[in-house]
Amino acid sequence: MENNSLIDATAQFVRNTLQNAEGGHDWWHIHRVWTNAKLIAQTENADTLTVELAALLHDIADSKFHNGDEEIGPATAGKYLRSVNVDEAIAEHVQQIIRHMSFKASFDRQTFHSPELAIVQDADRLDAIGAIGIARAFTYGGFKGRELYNPEIKPNLNMSKEEYKNSSAPTINHFYEKLLLLKDKMNTQTGKKLAQQRHDFMETYLQQFYMECGS
Repeated sequence: MENNSLIDATAQFVRNTLQNAEGGHDWWHIHRVWTNAKLIAQTENADTLTVELAALLHDIADSKFHNGDEEIGPATAGKYLRSVNVDEAIAEHVQQIIRHMSFKASFDRQTFHSPELAIVQDADRLDAIGAIGIARAFTYGGFKGRELYNPEIKPNLNMSKEEYKNSSAPTINHFYEKLLLLKDKMNTQTGKKLAQQRHDFMETYLQQFYMECGS
């Protein structure tokens, strides 16, 4: 299968698979990450086919929606890629990217690195911050039945991986426990530039939020 046809087929597979997904992890999240990844890849030395496949498949089976199973995503992506006869080295690389790109994966010692991982990770992190990131945070918080804000529950800035995965804290806490930290975790120059703009917007949003809360 030619690369363009493979990308088109993969996009359709992902869109079909995620048609009933939670709003912050649906096809349009994938589409934005895919778009960001292609933009960042323009200024990086990386294999664009691997970047696009990983961006499209990175949330094909998010562990948050599968009882915390961190291998179901790589396994599902690998099964699909082999079903369409993708080169084995590319399939394995995509699986490694999916396995290592999430924020929760950063709690573990990082054993895998590649330019393609750096790009897709930045693209995904960009969609977790800024105006889109704010919308996604509150969408997921509502999906999980969390409070918007409770000044009596302070952010936990020293969480373990298990505490992070099992947290039920108010959504505003998530800004301090993850979203505001992402700017300094970006890998690429393009990612860093775009992240700064979105980070600044979140800071402004929080000022307005607390003002309206009377805090």
